[in-house]
Order: sequence, then C-alpha cells, then structure tokens
Amino acid sequence: MRYVNAFGDDALGDLDAVALVEALRAGTVSRAELVEAAIARTEKVNPQLNGLVHEAFDVARKQANSASSHGAYFDGVPTFVKDNVAVAGMPTLRGTDAWQPRAEAADGDFAKEYLATGLIPIGKTQMSEFGFSAAAEHPRLGPVRNPWNTEYTAGASSSGSGAFVAAGVVPIAHANDGGGSIRIPASCNGLVGLKPSRGRVPLDADLRQMPVGIVANGVLTRSVRDTAAFYRELEKSWRSPKLPPIGNVESPGGRLRIAVLTRSVIRDCSPEVKELTLKTATQLETLGHRVEYLDEVPIPKSFVNDFVLYWAFLAMAQVRMGPRTFGPSFDRNRLDNLTLGLEKHAVRNLHRVPLAIARLATLRRHTARMYRAHDAVLMPTLAGETLRVGHLDPTADYDQIMGRLMEWVAFTPLQNATGEPAISLPLAQSASGMPVGMMLGAPLGHERRLLELAYELEAASPWPTINTAQQKPLSDKLTGG
Repeated sequence: MRYVNAFGDDALGDLDAVALVEALRAGTVSRAELVEAAIARTEKVNPQLNGLVHEAFDVARKQANSASSHGAYFDGVPTFVKDNVAVAGMPTLRGTDAWQPRAEAADGDFAKEYLATGLIPIGKTQMSEFGFSAAAEHPRLGPVRNPWNTEYTAGASSSGSGAFVAAGVVPIAHANDGGGSIRIPASCNGLVGLKPSRGRVPLDADLRQMPVGIVANGVLTRSVRDTAAFYRELEKSWRSPKLPPIGNVESPGGRLRIAVLTRSVIRDCSPEVKELTLKTATQLETLGHRVEYLDEVPIPKSFVNDFVLYWAFLAMAQVRMGPRTFGPSFDRNRLDNLTLGLEKHAVRNLHRVPLAIARLATLRRHTARMYRAHDAVLMPTLAGETLRVGHLDPTADYDQIMGRLMEWVAFTPLQNATGEPAISLPLAQSASGMPVGMMLGAPLGHERRLLELAYELEAASPWPTINTAQQKPLSDKLTGG
C-alpha cells in the first residue's frame, strides 16, 4: 500500500508545529481540537502503520481541556514519546516483551523538559528491542511500516515516531539516537532529524551511566523550523553550560567549507545513493559553498569492531541486569535474536571491551582534524535505499541480522561515538519513490550551523510530504539535488 495519509480537513490540517502555535494564539483552533484530531488520525492509520505501543488518549484529552495552561510555546500541540523514556502513568517497555509492563510513577529527566515545552503526549510509539535494530519488527506486535509504502520499514529505533509524523498524525514527536535512531527514520520517512551534540539534551539516569554517551534525545519533524523551534524552547528551561547555545535560528547563515563523503569506514554507498549525494553536493556548490570531495572517513578501521563490541556490551548489561532493572517478571527467553546475539558477542570478547571503550572515547581527535579544514561534512544518511519489511527480521540468525544491519547503517554511528551533531534532511528520492536522507555533520556544539544550512537547502529544494507527493506522478517528484 502506497501513501498511508492521515492529513485531512480538521484542526491539524497540513500545518507544522509552528503554524499550529500561530493558529492557537490566533484562536482559530483550540488545544482540545488539536488533540482530538491527532487521536482520530492515530486511529485511522495505526492499523496500517502499527506505530502505537501505548495510548494515552483520555489523559491527553483531560490535559487539553484543562483550564490551566503551561504558558509554554508549544502548549496544546499533540505529540508522541518513544517507548524508552519514563513518562508518568505510562509503561516503558523498550520495544520488548521480556517483562510485565508497569506504569511509571514520575516523568524521567528528559520527559520533564520535553513536556515543559507544552507538548501534549497522546501515547508512546513502538521501537526495536532496546533500540538495537534499525527496523522495528516486533515478533508479537508486528513491524512498523513506512507510510510512503507499507512494504518498506519505517526505520528504527524511533520507528513509530517517524511513521506518525510522516503520515501527518502529529507534526513533532520524540526520538532518540544511539547509532542513528533519529536520522534513520528521518531518512526512511522523509523527515528532518537532528541528532544533537552530546550533552545538549537531558537524558534519563540509566543513559547517563553509559561509559561512552552514545545516546542523544531529540525530535522528528516535517520542517526545519519545527526542529529549530524545539531546541530554542528547550534551552529556555534546560541548557548545558559546556556547549554554546543554539538560540533562535530562523534563516540561512554564511558560506561554508563542506567535505563530501560517499564511503564510510565500512563500505561505499550504493550507486544510486552515491549519485543522489553528489547531486546534493553540486547543489551546495551552486548555493555558493566550497565543496571538497574526500576519499573516506578519517577514522581508524578499528572503529567498526569497537562500536559493535560496545553495543554488545550494552546489550549484555540489559540482559544480565534485567531482573534488577525491570523486576522479577523479566524473562531473557522472550528477547529477540539480535539482543541475545549481541550479548553472546560481548561475553566472548569481554577482555577487549576496555580498549574498545578507550578508543571510542578518543575518536573525536580524528574527526577534529577533518573539521579544522571544513565547517561541515555531507554524507548519505544510509548506505542504500530504505529496506523492505522482513530484511532485518529479529527472529533470523544473528549473523544474518548483523551483517545486513551494518551494511545499511554504515554512516550514522560515527557521530554517536564522537558526540558531534548531525542532521538528516529529505533532500532526495529513490527511483522507487522512497525518501532518501542526506546527512550533514558539524563539530561539537555547532547545531546552529547545521540548522542554518538546513534552512537554506529546504528553501532551495522544498521536499514533499505524503499528502503533496501522492497528488503527483512518480516521474514528477524530487529525485535529488
């Protein structure tokens, strides 16, 4: 099924979050109307997309109809929260059936700040188990499907959030990224996805304890201005003193020196994705930026094995600490083959973990050399076009899953290890009509630079949303650059 579309003639219309804020302030819509429209849209498309893991419709209605107001910028705009952060009254299942769900007693550190912006959560979205896979294909609940074509994955681990924003259910949704999980669903679903710098956005306590902080919280949106507005509003209540502020970004910036890479430390991207990346590079040149083509990412070849081993170490911690963390109902036999395979990999190579962690912790020394000569770097978000449902089946053999996963997710893990920011923009489209994300990276703390560049590219090549794309024949749609 192509184009699962929730857009309609209701209070949400085809507006982004900033436009909804303007409508709320003008009095043309109410908080209650926006929440009811989002609930109706969820019920309309979730049977096809399968992105919802917990609904909080009645709680959202009560909040929307309350006479009290946050007074915050997004007050009344409906959203979803990914199912790996704590939200009061909602369970946190982390994409697995391995324990019995229980409602959280209080908001976690991230949810406190996220919801302080005024966003109203109407539920939690499905994700891959513990966020380890780039496709959410739950053995019991089934796969999260892509609204551009339901034969394809919506990407992961922030899968349900990506599917619902792209389909028009809500304009903005929470996502987080430990190996590409904001940028991957952004690429698959034709969205804007910024993985912020390490420390830019608060984390819940369990994520703060990681030896290398690879995870970052953020959002998925359909417009650059929604992403920029979120970070501006977040900074009003929470900001890291170690990073320069992003501030209010509303327009393009100056001319930049941009490196272009089509080969990761693992592999070249596919011929089609390479062509689309080079078209984007040409567009950057046309806009007046200075572009230089590099042969490969300037990092040690050991990075791949180090990152996989660290990933496996985190899986081992989840499995071994399961009863203590998740309660006595935890049953490792209900975990999927990817999680269990990663745990076995860590156990076999436990003696190598300290050195892998040490190398990952110093990786930014290598990318810093690249950024001394360049202001930003352009890469494809993914090495190939969006995968079909089933390609990353978590019940398959571990070696098969990992081989396919690493071939596809060859570019995004770098910024998780270095802590640097990167943004995926829906600047291209494959011959099959699926969105193809282009990724721009920058030095630590330079999200403002990425947002300014994103504004410029959005204005030069406006990307389609599902409701506009389905009105045109495939041959008329954006094909890159």
